[in-house]
Amino acid sequence: MRPEKTDKLATMLILLLAGITGLAVLAFLAYLLVTGLPHVSWHFLLSPAKAFQSGGGIRDQLFNSLYLVVLTMLVSVPLALCAAIYLSEYAVQNRLTAAIRLAVEVLGSLPSVVIGLFGYLVFVLQFGLDFSLLAGALVLTILNLPILTRSFEDALQQVPTLQRQAGLGLGMSKWRVTTKIVLPGALPGIITGMILSAGRVFGEAAALIYTAGQSTPAVDYGNWNPFSPTSFLNPLRPAETLAVHIWKVNSEGLVPDARAVSNGAAAVLIITILLFNLLARLIGYLVKRRFAK
Repeated sequence: MRPEKTDKLATMLILLLAGITGLAVLAFLAYLLVTGLPHVSWHFLLSPAKAFQSGGGIRDQLFNSLYLVVLTMLVSVPLALCAAIYLSEYAVQNRLTAAIRLAVEVLGSLPSVVIGLFGYLVFVLQFGLDFSLLAGALVLTILNLPILTRSFEDALQQVPTLQRQAGLGLGMSKWRVTTKIVLPGALPGIITGMILSAGRVFGEAAALIYTAGQSTPAVDYGNWNPFSPTSFLNPLRPAETLAVHIWKVNSEGLVPDARAVSNGAAAVLIITILLFNLLARLIGYLVKRRFAK
């Protein structure tokens, strides 16, 4: 067979497989949205869940998910950024750095349920945090670190080497070059990686079943004291997230409209994750355009 025909056949096969994959993903998303959006309303979003009655909402679960994203990013972003700066700018390429990268890859491939069990043994039992938002944030930090570290390191390495050499040639220190030249140049990729990882954290369930808990006590949204047991900002209270709520409603089925609640919550979860991805692209584009001027 001639090379032209082989190339054409291979291209058609790749396009066919890519089209099948894209259609499967779109069909799955369409099914979730078609079955879930009719159950989504302001009452559904702003009312609390009900244990044994129909007509409950997802107000607390939605807030818990967003609050948990904020707590996780506050812990994981500085750690991942420091690790990425070390690996990209300071580490000598030897067996030690290769071992560190291998450890990051292994940690990133662990199932979330395994990390959740580790968090239950260490944070919930050993550290005495019980089922709480803080325990969930710490276990999600472990889950999130490999993704953030890789994305931050890739963003830093995309900054041209000539810019580093120019800064060093002007007498700038290594740290000043990193903070004044490399980090601003890598900022679009860093922001994009942060928002994309936040979307993954928002949709996580398995690790949070063992750490953040499967129940949400009554909280006062007018109480802004984070040290108060009834405050919605208290990081030491148990908190059922949206993804855990979907799993719990489907597994227990104690409410009469469990199917409607599950479908509506799944639609809200998918839409929120899509918004995270769109926001990441938009902010990355705007920041890149600003620094390009």
